[in-house]
Formats: sequence, structure tokens, C-alpha cells
Amino acid sequence: MTRIIADISISLDGFVTGPDPGPGNGLGTGGDALHAWVFSDDPQDRRILSDGTTRSGAVVLGRRLFDLVDGPGGWNDNVGYGAREVGKPTFVVVTSEPPKSVRLTDLDWQFITTGLHDAVAAAREGAEAASSDRGQDLDVVLMGGGALIGSALEAGLVDVLSLHLAPVVLGAGTPLFIDGVRHTLTQRSVIPTSTATHLTYDVVR
Repeated sequence: MTRIIADISISLDGFVTGPDPGPGNGLGTGGDALHAWVFSDDPQDRRILSDGTTRSGAVVLGRRLFDLVDGPGGWNDNVGYGAREVGKPTFVVVTSEPPKSVRLTDLDWQFITTGLHDAVAAAREGAEAASSDRGQDLDVVLMGGGALIGSALEAGLVDVLSLHLAPVVLGAGTPLFIDGVRHTLTQRSVIPTSTATHLTYDVVR
């Protein structure tokens, strides 16, 4: 069965970027510490990264994140979603208007202009098709940014919340959770490594 998994790195004080994120400073000031685990040689970190990308039948991201990863300093053959791990899934971008051009033309991009619900539905369809092709259950992964995942949680679209808790306090930045919105979670796993604590929760609806 295809699940909707929100997967993101977060600071101890609840931020998914540091202050002032933007082009050339995608994770904000001090935010690179959030992704130290992604580039770690710790065997557990490598396994978690590999498992996460291998299960991805489709990936959903917001337009701001797309502009960063497709920009001049963004993804390349060595840095990107599953770049060192698996084949490339379909990427579904939530946007008000498709971009005029795409740098990463070797990736399968879909641009959905009718909102998050439709983007998740398109991603689910892609993941289910990929599941059939590969003969295994694959998931839809919401990779960010924080506003997209926060909105998906608020809308009840998320089945599993996977957090990579970095040992850093950023003090400010982009928060993951929307003020005033409660979520009931069931803890499924806690895996500490040298660079992060990897937390997995089922989202109770």
C-alpha cells in the first residue's frame, strides 16, 4: 500500500532552516548542520538514507524548494535526492505557475498548479505505477519545504512523519509546525546516530 511520508530534518527547537534562507543560502544561516547526517559515513545514517530514497515512488516539493534544487548551486550528479543511492523517482512540484525552463532535464518533473491535494494525488498515482513496475510497494515522500509539510499535516494528508533531529539549536528560521494545530502521533522507531536522532511516527487521524 502506498503511504504518504513526510520526511524532513529539523533542529532541536523545531526549525527546518536557519534564519534568512534563500538562493545561495538554501538552508539559512547555520542550517547546513541539519543535513550533516545525509553526508555522514555512519553506517546507520547511510542505511536510513538508502532506505528512505529506495522506498520513494514519487516525491512532492514546494516551488521555493524546487527553485533552490534546480538553481545553479542546487542538485548535481553527486548531490541530490538519492544521487548516490537509487534511480530517480517522479518529482511533483506544487506551484502557482510552471517555470519557464528547467535545468535538471534528466529528472521527471510534474508541475501542479491546482494545490497540494492535487499534487499529492498525482504523486500517489505515480508511486502506484512505479510500485507495479518494480513489483514492490513504494511511497509518496513529501520532502519539503517546511511550509508544505506543515500544510500537509494540517490537511490530514500525512500517514507517516519521519524526522531527522539534528543536535543544533538554530534560534530562528522556518518552523515545521503551524501554531495552534495539534497532531496525535504514535512513535514507531527511534534510531540515534553520531549526527542525528531519526524518529518515525504514524500520524493518527
